[in-house]
Amino acid sequence: MSKSPQVQFSKYQALGNDYLVIEPEQLPTPLTDARISWICDRHYGIGADGVLLGPISTENADFGLRIFNPDGSEAEKSGNGLRIFARYLWDRGQLRKSYQPAGETSSYPFKVHTPGGIAQVQVLDNGESVKVMMGKAIFLRSPSLFEPDADRQIFEEFEIEGGNFHICVLSLGNPHCVILCPDATPEIAKHLGPLIESHRRFPERTNVQFLQVLDRQNLRIEIWERGAGYTLASGSSSCAAAAAAYHSGLCGANVIVHNPGGPLTVSIDHDNSINLFGPAQKVFAGVVEFP
Repeated sequence: MSKSPQVQFSKYQALGNDYLVIEPEQLPTPLTDARISWICDRHYGIGADGVLLGPISTENADFGLRIFNPDGSEAEKSGNGLRIFARYLWDRGQLRKSYQPAGETSSYPFKVHTPGGIAQVQVLDNGESVKVMMGKAIFLRSPSLFEPDADRQIFEEFEIEGGNFHICVLSLGNPHCVILCPDATPEIAKHLGPLIESHRRFPERTNVQFLQVLDRQNLRIEIWERGAGYTLASGSSSCAAAAAAYHSGLCGANVIVHNPGGPLTVSIDHDNSINLFGPAQKVFAGVVEFP
């Protein structure tokens, strides 16, 4: 009787948003949608909010990374996924040769290629924090045209289930819909999130953030992620919410975004580039038998 293929993995979490890191050479068999769904299942598999496949060889960056949602679909970019991947490289010693100065507790900035573009990443404080330079927000008002413009009113009216909301649609290499919400709750996110994710306005589906502005330095979000559902934390969602609030004059350029799983820091530079700071930690490593 032949054995099922065995795969080595490492499980990491970033404020409760957890990923399985698998290196491509550890895969004896293709990583199919069904296998991704099974391995991410919290009852029948290991349990995770997604799979990070890397490092992958690439010509235009230092490392390549593919990001998969628990339903098997591929994500363009993930702020938490990038931080976890960077921490994984740090823990494995893969930054020491070229990207970590001898005796230093932080790495040089290095580039990671994702389907949503190249992100520059830096490990800080001996791995306790990771900085991700997420790029610039591109705001969308027309269903067919992305057009950056920081000086216009970026929120628009949106009706769903008989309710009127104000939304900001934008891209950070992956799609986001930020909804102004005076009292963001998990119940609202779980009810409206799936309806907005698959709304006809978003033919490729979208990530959804329910944004509550606490003050000029603090935002609060509840998150419904495309392909993953209700999520405790999201780096790209935090950046999307901060960009929408900042360009609407609702907050300053440096904010703390309070996710259900904990706070992330977002700063917006003079050229409107967005920087994300936050932790990522290893949970455990092991070997799993694929069905």
